[in-house]
Amino acid sequence: MAAIPASTVELEVQSTRTIRHVASVILRDPLSLASTIVIIVFVLVAVFAPLVASSPEEGAGKTNVSQRMLIPSLEHPLGTDRLGRDMLSRVIMGARSALMIPIGVVFFAILIGAPLGAIAGYKGGWLDETLMRITDMFLAFPFLLLAMAITASLGRGMRNAAIALVISWWPWYTRLVRGVTISLRERYFIEAAQATGVRDSIIILRHILPNTISPILVQATVDLGTVILAMGGLGFLGLGTQPPAPDWGLMVAEGRDFILNQWWISTFPGIAIFIVVLAFNLLGDTLRDFFDPRQYR
Repeated sequence: MAAIPASTVELEVQSTRTIRHVASVILRDPLSLASTIVIIVFVLVAVFAPLVASSPEEGAGKTNVSQRMLIPSLEHPLGTDRLGRDMLSRVIMGARSALMIPIGVVFFAILIGAPLGAIAGYKGGWLDETLMRITDMFLAFPFLLLAMAITASLGRGMRNAAIALVISWWPWYTRLVRGVTISLRERYFIEAAQATGVRDSIIILRHILPNTISPILVQATVDLGTVILAMGGLGFLGLGTQPPAPDWGLMVAEGRDFILNQWWISTFPGIAIFIVVLAFNLLGDTLRDFFDPRQYR
């Protein structure tokens, strides 16, 4: 039984070393460093949105029709919308749903998909076949179309849109973790744990899942940008966040009728979506290159 603590300590040391290496790679790459800073800034803005926004009440939905359709100025740097609400405050307050909800979606998708993938890859046989055929059923539908159908069935709203995206997203992590698990179950440390009588559940929790963190981290970083786009798309279609709550996709939809004259209503929320998604994609590309064995140094 002494092999288990030793492998655990070795895994912790390796994880600490990997984190330091990732940090050094990000610091050396200007694009990765810039994207990381952008992500951190947007997350901080989302967390402290009521303190950062100049008009948090208007950002939350309070109307001020006397100030409607004002062009960008010093008083209103991003202008105002059709109900007189300060667009900068709306964009800042909308960062909460635009970032926090996708983070929650990806987290719960991993929480569901990763253990199922590990069980399927480790056990094999009929259990693997059953789980993979269920996974294939979900993957047969375009994720956004499936999310739209589920949201329409559950009812419009941010919570139902998030649930729909989790249901649409977990199969990707199941398939990813299953592939990694199949390669891990033949390793010597797994065979050693089996030989010493360690239960399968302990092997999966302490040996299999910790070794899938790297590919999950890479996939999750890229998926965050895609989920932000999906949430924005559901908001644009009226299936996600409902007015007057701030949401970038919803704000783009609200300004589409005024795009020729009052262009700022749709433009600035769209730019916010573009910047955040680009930042996550750039960071995800860096992490993918780092964890790719063919490019690892």
